[in-house]
Amino acid sequence: MEMNPSGLILVVLVLASVGLIIFGLRRSRQGGVTIEERLAEFGTLERPPTLEELELSLPFAERILLPTIRKLAAFAARFTPARTIEATQHKLDLAGNPYNWGPREFTGVRLLMALLFAGLGVLIFVFGKVGFLQRVTIFVVATVLGFYMPVLLLSSKIKRRQRAIIKALPDALDLLTICVEAGLGFDAAMAKVAEKWDNELSVAFARVIQGIQLGKLRREALRDMSDRMEVPDVAAFVAAIIQADQLGVSIARVLRIQSDQMRVRRRQRAEELARAATLKILPPVAFFIFPSIFVVLLGPAVIAIKNMGGLFGF
Repeated sequence: MEMNPSGLILVVLVLASVGLIIFGLRRSRQGGVTIEERLAEFGTLERPPTLEELELSLPFAERILLPTIRKLAAFAARFTPARTIEATQHKLDLAGNPYNWGPREFTGVRLLMALLFAGLGVLIFVFGKVGFLQRVTIFVVATVLGFYMPVLLLSSKIKRRQRAIIKALPDALDLLTICVEAGLGFDAAMAKVAEKWDNELSVAFARVIQGIQLGKLRREALRDMSDRMEVPDVAAFVAAIIQADQLGVSIARVLRIQSDQMRVRRRQRAEELARAATLKILPPVAFFIFPSIFVVLLGPAVIAIKNMGGLFGF
């Protein structure tokens, strides 16, 4: 019996369809996912996380360190005088308020560091092969060092911030002068400096602008900025601006004079550092470079003299 081409194509299509149906049924029986399983999986994905999962998803510092610091800060606040808290807050302001810490949090950090170093001292006290007096000394020194280490780090941060402000002040005064001479007001010029730059001085200017917008007088905002820096150049600049504002003197002219003076002071500081470099380089030259040169120059001669002495029987 002879089959036409159209019938042959129809048979092939039917067989292919049956094969695909059988293949799909076998796959669904072997390891396919049912509708119920898909719905259950979808419900599992959309399930809101529990409180424990949320806590475990936080970083270690927020889960462990911050609550510990807060508890220690609350404990220390009961015994810390108000004058000490104010002094700590002033130091934090001078450092630029690192990590947005308050005086109580900083005190908590000091206590935590003291406890950690005290734990290290206890380990040395228990397992160290030294005398009892030495163990006690190591424990006390470690505890005191841990308690005062944050203070030392904060003082270093203050010095770095003050140096950065001194370095950026002349250029900031130049930009302020250009903006004021171009027609902007002093507040708008400070806002322009805060917008264009990203350093400690621009952050301080932005804080001054924010205080003025909240209703604080300009001279009070500038004095607060100067108090939060304790930089003589900034204090002179703020005093000149306040005096010009009170007397009605042109601020553009005052800024031009202050800019020239700041550049002269920066040049004088550079010359002073250059003169001091000669004295600072003497100790490493005397204790490290000269001995190395003596070893390189006199070493072969000493070896030769020793060998000659060996030849002559000495």
